[in-house]
Amino acid sequence: MQEQDDLITRARAWLAEDPDPETAAELAALVEAGDTAELADRFSGTLQFGTAGLRGEIGAGPMRMNRSVVIRAAAGLAAYLKAQGHAGGLVVVGYDARYKSADFARDTAAVMTGAGLRAAVLPRPLPTPVLAYAIRHLGAVAGVEVTASHNPPRDNGYKVYLGDGSQIVSPADTEIAAEIARVGTLASVPRPESGWEDLGDEVLEAYLARTDAVLTPGSPRGVRTVYTAMHGVGKDVVMAAFARHGFPEPVLVAEQAEPDPAFPTVAFPNPEEPGAMDLAFARAAEVQPDIVIANDPDADRCAVAVPTAEGWRMLRGDEVGALLAEHLVHKGATGVFAESIVSSSLLGRIAEAAGVGYEETLTGFKWIARVEGLRYGYEEALGYCVDPEGVRDKDGVTAALLVAELASELKEQGRTLTDLLDDLAMAHGLHATDQLSLRVSDLSVIANAMARLRAEPPVSLAGLRVVSAEDLTKGTESLPPTDGLRYYLDGAYKARVICRPSGTEPKLKCYLEVVVPVAEASDLASARVTGQEVLDAIKKDLAAAMGV
Repeated sequence: MQEQDDLITRARAWLAEDPDPETAAELAALVEAGDTAELADRFSGTLQFGTAGLRGEIGAGPMRMNRSVVIRAAAGLAAYLKAQGHAGGLVVVGYDARYKSADFARDTAAVMTGAGLRAAVLPRPLPTPVLAYAIRHLGAVAGVEVTASHNPPRDNGYKVYLGDGSQIVSPADTEIAAEIARVGTLASVPRPESGWEDLGDEVLEAYLARTDAVLTPGSPRGVRTVYTAMHGVGKDVVMAAFARHGFPEPVLVAEQAEPDPAFPTVAFPNPEEPGAMDLAFARAAEVQPDIVIANDPDADRCAVAVPTAEGWRMLRGDEVGALLAEHLVHKGATGVFAESIVSSSLLGRIAEAAGVGYEETLTGFKWIARVEGLRYGYEEALGYCVDPEGVRDKDGVTAALLVAELASELKEQGRTLTDLLDDLAMAHGLHATDQLSLRVSDLSVIANAMARLRAEPPVSLAGLRVVSAEDLTKGTESLPPTDGLRYYLDGAYKARVICRPSGTEPKLKCYLEVVVPVAEASDLASARVTGQEVLDAIKKDLAAAMGV
């Protein structure tokens, strides 16, 4: 009974401060109904601020995304920036078209202004890479993007960048979290009604002008594209970029072209999820383009699909990553090519053959963006950084432009993206990749699976012997510690497996790769079959080893 009374007391204290009539009414109804189970869930702790910032379901209470949580996060960030010597510095704020995004952006600007910093807010919902660009373009000390990327409709998030234009990493995350924990009542956080700058289209125009750096002057621009914004904010910027550079106007997937926070046509607004690309493929069947391009809702990711005899096929992120790398090598790019450890080792082979630098990082562009001398970075989850001097983060708009340029060049030669993938397999072996991904409602399932793997590591998978097993919580010579396990396999084929909990979703993710040698073109079809068979067998054995 005491616990229940305490829960009601805490809920009422939160309610008394809630600045949002919607979440206040929601919480008041829960208190009135005495719904202690729901209240316990919402008041079981606080959303943890980490290297992904904040992300969670919208609703009332400290375990949800709401204006109270955002105001505290903004106050903690402001205190951190002032402690770092940035009093009076500029913080630029961007936002997507999700529920409450504009409110969270306005609250952030108000808190920054009240704390003595300067704040500037992008003029409307725009792609995340525009915010990442704006930080360096405007000389800001930090940036905030209000977005939950490709999470479900009821989620929102709060992504923080520092003045170098890249996302925060440790120790900044823990130091900001400590400042958030020191915030007192909401009434103690000054939030003036005005005083920040509402930006016009100048920053967007500067971003679009910067996209000139991605393409080779005079390169072919003839590829025909079907494009979907996945109910997000990418359409206008992508269409403007394609028009600026003389590409044929992409054919839109009309049902998904305009921002809609309900994401009504998809179960999950992520091009990788089953069914998300069905409308795009239906449109492609009607107009017969050369390629299909999709962005996720905040347009920092880029998906590509190609026609096959059986219909349209989504390229894996690793395939697009390799294609863009090969294209950049062909264009004479120098510097370092980087990827996360869960991405295909094919990038290393391409870099080695081209004589350019290569680095592996932990998962996330917050790490890739910090590679010294970075020229190109990618992650298998459809993220590509093709112009690190302009946007030090993944950028689905410039990636789309570079894909379109590559497809146009190949089209002039009577070739396709698939043909270039065949060339890479011939040169470096077929690098077949796949994922074993488990979405859970109970996070203990993930913890138990990881604990089981650590207690009883597999000695073989798919008949391939495990020759190396690394617990990445201990770090390596080149990587800081992270919660993950990495296995290298050898036998008839070489393979690699990495298992880790997702940093942004309730998922356990296992990334699989097998390399099948290819002697001549006639071997390609059988190599693909073999690669998939081995991957399927690894998945089956790995699931058994994890007990899922």
